[in-house]
Amino acid sequence: MGNGFGEKLRAERLERGLTQAELGRDLYSPSYISLLETGRREPTADVIEELARRLELAPKALEAWSQPISVSDAEYVLAGLYARQAWDLRDYALAAEHAAAAARIALEGKNTSAWWNMTYMQAECLMKQGQLKECQKIMEHLLEHPMATESAGLGVRARQMLAALCHGQGQLGAAVEHAQLAVEQCAQLPKGSTLIIGALRALIGALAESGRLDEAWTYCQDMNEQMDEQSMSQLAGEVAWVIGNVAFMRHDYPEGIRHHERAAKLLSPANDIDLWARFNKASAAVRLSSGIVEPETLSAIERAELALSIVGGNKTDQLEVAFIRARWLYLTGDIVAAVQKLREIHTERAALAKHTAGEVSLLLGKSLKAAGEAEEALVLLQEAQKEFSAAGAQDRVQQALDAMLEIRLAQRRAEAAEAS
Repeated sequence: MGNGFGEKLRAERLERGLTQAELGRDLYSPSYISLLETGRREPTADVIEELARRLELAPKALEAWSQPISVSDAEYVLAGLYARQAWDLRDYALAAEHAAAAARIALEGKNTSAWWNMTYMQAECLMKQGQLKECQKIMEHLLEHPMATESAGLGVRARQMLAALCHGQGQLGAAVEHAQLAVEQCAQLPKGSTLIIGALRALIGALAESGRLDEAWTYCQDMNEQMDEQSMSQLAGEVAWVIGNVAFMRHDYPEGIRHHERAAKLLSPANDIDLWARFNKASAAVRLSSGIVEPETLSAIERAELALSIVGGNKTDQLEVAFIRARWLYLTGDIVAAVQKLREIHTERAALAKHTAGEVSLLLGKSLKAAGEAEEALVLLQEAQKEFSAAGAQDRVQQALDAMLEIRLAQRRAEAAEAS
């Protein structure tokens, strides 16, 4: 059948903001839709007609989907298939190479839709490897393409990823801006679309990290209203996870615990172990940030460490999970072990986003203060202040200043006592 069907199906689905499950609904499973899109399963005439109807395509589109395969089509299908196989094996470097090759073939064949999708996949692979600057260049290029303007779905996907990339690099102001634009563009998508949920998640995360918690909470309510009884459990779990995060950050601990317990029930490692790892990492992090030191927090840390050992993760992932363990050590009073672990993380903090690097410097400063190393603690706290300022996290800047003030006041009291 050629690459026409699978790639066209994927492109049309994504442009409408539909998941594979939403497109298949009562007739076709998500795995079957995936097999069709990757060319690993040939559709029957009835399947083609039904899917075209669901996508509201004109009948003439069916003829284009069914054209005989050409040499360039075959090369594209093969490169795309290799890219997805490498992705499934979590070999993101290899997947990026094959996706880039597929994109070049599509561009030479003037298949713009296929070029856009495979270039987006290449960017996703770079993001998985932590190559955020390279990924950002690609996404900015895709966003400038007319397709991102003509298709609300593609425009939202590009803006959402740019928001995540800026967030990951500590550019919180830019992250908020891109996410807000994505949310505005979502007005053209059907209610409950996963793209709407994704755009809202990106905006909520950037606002929360910027200290704009009331705004983040308002968008949490908007996101919750997108859900209904037909929503998939995995998606509902992700929504509960995000709402719980913001609740913890607002010091509404009962609400945070309630939503995270719901997320833990809905998210399954069997469905997506990478997502499960990120949830447990996030749950442990917000609990510790709120000072909640209890068995469930430790269990979340251990689950995150276990999942990371399975999926691998890039350097940033490893440092973030190590930092969560260091915070646990600090809060449970094992200051010596906390300082040792934080020093190790601190030497590699360049791999972290600015606001996360600031958190490492802040906690190391507090740990050194607890260990009686006031002068070194001040150096780290000043470093944290600068990193938070660069990230636009003003509430964290104040935390660093408060910690520095405590040390200086204690020093003055000690000097006054000696003088007397």
